[in-house]
Amino acid sequence: MRPFRLLPLILLTGLAAPAHADIFKCTDADGRVTYTNDRSLGRNCVRLQADQPVSTVPSPARRPAAAPATPTTASPGAFPRVSPNDQRSRDDARRQVLQNELATEEGALAEAEKALAEQEAVRHGDERNYQKVLDRLQPFKDKAELHKRNIEALRREISSLR
Repeated sequence: MRPFRLLPLILLTGLAAPAHADIFKCTDADGRVTYTNDRSLGRNCVRLQADQPVSTVPSPARRPAAAPATPTTASPGAFPRVSPNDQRSRDDARRQVLQNELATEEGALAEAEKALAEQEAVRHGDERNYQKVLDRLQPFKDKAELHKRNIEALRREISSLR
């Protein structure tokens, strides 16, 4: 009776044997490499050693090769030129837009800091645990921090203008 109890275990162990297949590295006439387990799919196939790791992630799609330049292709010298006065006026307009955005952000920062200060002064009755106070204040702190980062970015942008 005891040998029959082991029979299902022995059968399951036999079924769980690892699968094994030969892997081939094939190179076509254009030099593209393909890995396959069917040697008949390609030419110039070489069997890989079984102890090498194999990736099953597909390679990224290749872009078609760029066409060679033709004489009709425009060169950078043929691009339209902007006069120095036009460029200066464009730069001045950009600077003005950035300065307006900076003033708006500074106003928004002042409002956010005021709202944060008001919320810090208020204590609700259900906030016996200080973590609840911190959780309530966090969105106000985040908003003020966002405006500070925007102001820094705008100042960097203005300073990089010519």
